Parts: sequence; structure tokens; C-alpha cells
Amino acid sequence: MKNFLSLIIAFAFLAAGCNRNTTNGTASNDLSPVEFAEKLKDFSDAQIIDVRTPEEFESGHLQNAVNIDWNGDNFETEISKLDKTKPVFVYCLSGARSASAAKQMRSQGFTTVYQMDGGIIKWNASNLPVTTAEKPQTAGMTMDEFKQLTQSDKMVLVDFYADWCAPCKKMEPFLNEISNDMADKVVLVRINTDKNMELCKELNIDAIPVLQLYKNNTLTWSNKGFIGKEELLQKLM
Repeated sequence: MKNFLSLIIAFAFLAAGCNRNTTNGTASNDLSPVEFAEKLKDFSDAQIIDVRTPEEFESGHLQNAVNIDWNGDNFETEISKLDKTKPVFVYCLSGARSASAAKQMRSQGFTTVYQMDGGIIKWNASNLPVTTAEKPQTAGMTMDEFKQLTQSDKMVLVDFYADWCAPCKKMEPFLNEISNDMADKVVLVRINTDKNMELCKELNIDAIPVLQLYKNNTLTWSNKGFIGKEELLQKLM
């Protein structure tokens, strides 16, 4: 009986630990765009931080957001000006930079940090609003223009990338090599997601990097995330 009671007590502690909802943890504070938007409604004075580059910020951002570039030289200085006792909402393009920023802010004593999982790409895919302040948002490539690019007697390999994306940078050299070596068979089209957000929304591009392969104007293969050169070549053979 004693061992049975001990087992029950141990199970109860384990269950409590698994269901713990800590303020500084990440499980409860990493929110989908819809959850992020709903949570914002609970705070009239929320501190909304966009950690993308100034150029990305100008192309479209959340209402009342403040731009503090995660990769900028003054990130730590700027966040030190925020009120650590008030909720902070952090986002970027796809979630990578905001996750790093949120982790650093939590480690520096911020009481509540909410981070948008999937970033502004998934925010747009959820048809949630953005603002461009005084500067107009560039339309970027239209769907008709995109379809024209995929109309070719060759295979068309479309690379959705961003300048700040590490996997994208790693793939770029061998994508260019493939484009040169297989110029008689493959056309490479590179689309900057930061400058073509409406197109990415229409095509349901909600992460980067993404590769799409078109044959006879038909999408025949797609890959989300990093892929090596040899594996990619197999898809092009």
C-alpha cells in the first residue's frame, strides 16, 4: 500500500510539472498568429516589437509595432528601454529571429514575452491586418507575372528566399551552379519573400526557404527547408 501511495504522489507531481504554465517559459507564450492577435486585445498598452530589418518593417508591420532590429548593433540598448514588468509581443518574418530575441529578453528579466510562431508570413496567410505607416507597401510580383515565369519548355525551379535567411544563403551557391550547369534544362527563378509578401500569401508560402519545381507550367515538386545539392539534383533528373 505504501508503494502504491508513493506511486500516486509521484504521478501527481509529474502531471503538475507537465501542465505547468510558467510566465517565462516558451510553451505557453509561443503563439500562432491568430492567438497572438487575440492576446494583443487583452493589453491596451502592449509593447509590440518587430525585430526585422528597417526595410522589412517598412514593407508592412503590425499596428503600433516598434522596430528593433535583432541583427542591429543596438538591439540590447533598445530593449533595455522597455518596461520589463509589462507584456512584450515579439515577431519577425518567419519566427526564427523573434524566437532568439524572446529567449534573450526572458533571460534578461522580462516578465512576460509572447512570441509569434511563424512570423509575419503566417500572419499574412491568416488574413490579419498590417500597416505601412507613411510609406506605401510595394506590391511586388503579381500572380499573373509569376505564372508567366513558370511557362517554359524547360523545368522552372523557383527559390523563395530572404536575404537574412541562413539556409537560403547556404543554398544560393549551388542553386546558381545548377542554373549554369543545367541551363539547357532548368530555369532558376529566385523570389525575395520580403519584397513579394502578397504573392507568397497567394501561393501559401509560410516558411523559408521553399523550392518549387514546375514542369509544363504545373507544380510537380515542392520542398520546405534546407535541401542539399545532390538530393536536389535527383529531383531534376
